[in-house]
Amino acid sequence: MVTSVAIMRSHPDAEPGEPVCPVLATARIVSGKWTLLVLRDLADGPRRFSELERSLAGISPRTLSQRLRSLEEEGIIERRQYAEVPPRVDYRLTPKGADLVPIVDAMRHYGARWLGRDEDGCAEAAAARRLEAVAS
Repeated sequence: MVTSVAIMRSHPDAEPGEPVCPVLATARIVSGKWTLLVLRDLADGPRRFSELERSLAGISPRTLSQRLRSLEEEGIIERRQYAEVPPRVDYRLTPKGADLVPIVDAMRHYGARWLGRDEDGCAEAAAARRLEAVAS
């Protein structure tokens, strides 16, 4: 039998001995603004910083750098630097990060079903934000 105590574990941010629900621990990782959209984009494969910046029109380079750094520290994404001239860096999901993709997909389906949002709206919204950013 699985009890609530059995599914709770200690989280690095928790006080010693303080139980943290796995749902709460996961929410702490993905709840930052833009984080789920970064995961959505990386689910399609490796991306360079500039590609992510274009896709997430409206995000500042500083904020994107912070999100990428925090996801890397959590082991969700991997930063690969290539020994080329000019230097090239890309970001990709780790196996731990790939396990979050079904959550993003479930949110996409939920939005389509219950919030009246078209599943293709993610791509359309990103394109509209890019156009808006270019126009301003």
